[in-house]
Amino acid sequence: MRGARAYSGKSIRTLRLLGATGLALILACIAPSQSVLAQSLPAGVNVSDDAEMLLEADTVIYDNDRNTITAVGGVQIDYDGNRLVAQRVAYDRATSRLIASGGVEIVDPSGTRIYSDQIDVTDDFRDAFVRSLRVETADKTYFAADSAERANGELTTFNQGVYTACEPCAERPDKPPLWQIKAQKIIWNGKTKTVRFERARFEFFGSPLAFLPAFEIADPTVKQKSGFLAPSFRSSSELGYGVTVPYYWALSPSYDITFKPTGLTKQGFLAEAEWRQRFDNGEYSLTIAGISQQNPGTSGWPDGKRERGMVGSKGKFQINPRWSFGWDVLVQSDKVFAHRYGIDGFEDTNRTDTVYLTGLNDRNYFDLRFHRFAVQEAHPNDRHEVQPWVLPSFDYSLTPQNSVAGGELKINVNAQGVMRDALDYRTFAGAGHPQAALRGIHGTSARLTAEAEWKRSFVTPGGLMLTPLLHARGDAIGVDYRGGSQAAIGSVAAFNSYGTDIQSSYYRPMATAGLEARWPILITTENSTHVIEPMGQLFVRPDAAHSTRFGIPNEDAQSLVFDASNLFERDKFSGYDRVEGGTRANLGVRYSAAFANGWSANGVAGQSFHLAGINPYTSPDLVHVGAQSGLESARSDYVASVGVISPNGFSLSAGGRFDEENLGIRRADITAGYASAPVTVSGAYSFIEKQPDYGFAQDRHEIRANASVRVAENWRIFGGGTYDFESDVVVAKSIGFAYDDDCFAYTLSATEYVDRTNPSQKSQTFGFAVSLRTLGEFGSTALR
Repeated sequence: MRGARAYSGKSIRTLRLLGATGLALILACIAPSQSVLAQSLPAGVNVSDDAEMLLEADTVIYDNDRNTITAVGGVQIDYDGNRLVAQRVAYDRATSRLIASGGVEIVDPSGTRIYSDQIDVTDDFRDAFVRSLRVETADKTYFAADSAERANGELTTFNQGVYTACEPCAERPDKPPLWQIKAQKIIWNGKTKTVRFERARFEFFGSPLAFLPAFEIADPTVKQKSGFLAPSFRSSSELGYGVTVPYYWALSPSYDITFKPTGLTKQGFLAEAEWRQRFDNGEYSLTIAGISQQNPGTSGWPDGKRERGMVGSKGKFQINPRWSFGWDVLVQSDKVFAHRYGIDGFEDTNRTDTVYLTGLNDRNYFDLRFHRFAVQEAHPNDRHEVQPWVLPSFDYSLTPQNSVAGGELKINVNAQGVMRDALDYRTFAGAGHPQAALRGIHGTSARLTAEAEWKRSFVTPGGLMLTPLLHARGDAIGVDYRGGSQAAIGSVAAFNSYGTDIQSSYYRPMATAGLEARWPILITTENSTHVIEPMGQLFVRPDAAHSTRFGIPNEDAQSLVFDASNLFERDKFSGYDRVEGGTRANLGVRYSAAFANGWSANGVAGQSFHLAGINPYTSPDLVHVGAQSGLESARSDYVASVGVISPNGFSLSAGGRFDEENLGIRRADITAGYASAPVTVSGAYSFIEKQPDYGFAQDRHEIRANASVRVAENWRIFGGGTYDFESDVVVAKSIGFAYDDDCFAYTLSATEYVDRTNPSQKSQTFGFAVSLRTLGEFGSTALR
């Protein structure tokens, strides 16, 4: 051939000809890195300036007469992390067109693979044609089209396009995927950044499920796009059936608003909107909702109010690497609106409004919070009115990096101010006599606590570890008793034959000297390792001030569970409002083991002894903390816990408190679980002996169980239940089934709850959820 030269051989390296740029065009032409539709035919090429191209082919032909370069036979081109394989690649320098044909396959740096029979593209990307396109992205999404055309550098049309996120069946490639979207035309507009589907249908298991003449979505490269979102559905006896059709309005890259109008068959139109704004160091949102009820008497709020609404806001900001600030607040027309109407983010029955400032640096910690507790329920035994404001709650912890006298010094400061508008007082049948408890006064109380602890560890030649400890603490407490608070304190004192100590201010110092001794013993065998660690502690301190009469409110130390987890705590109270005084010793043993077959075990057992002074767990307390706790006698109950973990998914843990005289069970908690490929099972049993001074005249014990079984590939059934032995009723039970695979998930469930105190009061929840990978998810919940 005159004017043509042919070169044979499998490798021509660093080909720097005019054709090199042209050959590279095809690699960027349909190799998507972020989304199939957006970059199947992109608007530009982004390759390295110094990138080199490696061409391998059986033959490369330079035709100077026709001004073409053609690679034929086993063509492979590597360029800037991309790879093209074809039987023939030709570049026409006169028309600036490049054509690849014959089993074209392209792999981009992300792992996306593109297959085509033929690709024809101009070097400016304004016009292109791709025949029989098929794309497999790195994240397992799949796209195909009979052909694709690009015109004027803006409009790309995919003819007979198909999209799915379901992996093709390896044994039957022609089998339809579980779901797919087909469209006669898919038109991507690079200027408006939209994708339009014409004559589209959604297919499920190869059968059409929905048909849409036309719809338009945002280009996948667009971070924000105004438009309607997937609808949601609801149902309840008070509100009726409802449907929500959200509309998202993208105002700017940093802020947007979502309108969520909801139509309810019984109550009318619920208006809801959420504003969101993002900054470099944080974000916040503002939610507003309101309704004019059609049937106020059936809305679940007894006062029959027609107009109801709320305003809520959440925010969090990172001031700098050490400091953060945020809030979560709600203001509403009544105490149950957000809960009853299911306002997203504010619907929890028990809510805590919070504003906080937190700092963290190495081992030092600062936390300042303002709280308002609320209960969103309409109940005759109203708990909302007695919920307090905490203004503020403050914690500061400082641990100097340098040692002090060879040991570690830790300083803590805690402050708390509590305000309550109503008295939280109740009476009940106690242990052989009427009893009363004052969980919160009407009025305000404030406390400032400062404490410092120093300790240093020594190891003797025999392996005994000794840790002396010094601790000092001081409390300043101020109380403003209002309403019937003082009378309520007097009533609690009279029921328990104690006096009262009602003052406007209290001062409570405490000093402790302690010593801890541990002797870890290591035992090794051919197949296991064991550590047995006998342990003892002694704490010497005076009696706590103001501990012989009722007076000081107890807000943050109302919970006390004595078990193996706090056996070796210096102060076993759960908060700062109570302080442990007197001399006490804690004795016990710890055990851990590891076996060569993968099993492991651990355990703790011991007892606490009150040696001198007033036992703080028998001291007067307005909520009777310490009563029936196992610590109220000179010799405490025994406590123990044990845990076992196996390599095949089985685990077991058990803990309990046992009578110091006859080892009778006072409290027990047992949990067990097993997880394998087809079966997951968990169960728990809890028993608490009666505590009449807390208002529990009967033993409490219940059993809980949950299970999930995969009955077939991708199919599983699940369920669970909770049985209360005292009320002899199943207080909660649920059942459901689910389908899960790589591209689709569906869950259908039903749950029933029963009131423990009134078993005739029941509520049922029915719900389903559907998830289509890459497209989104939606669901519905019905309450009865």
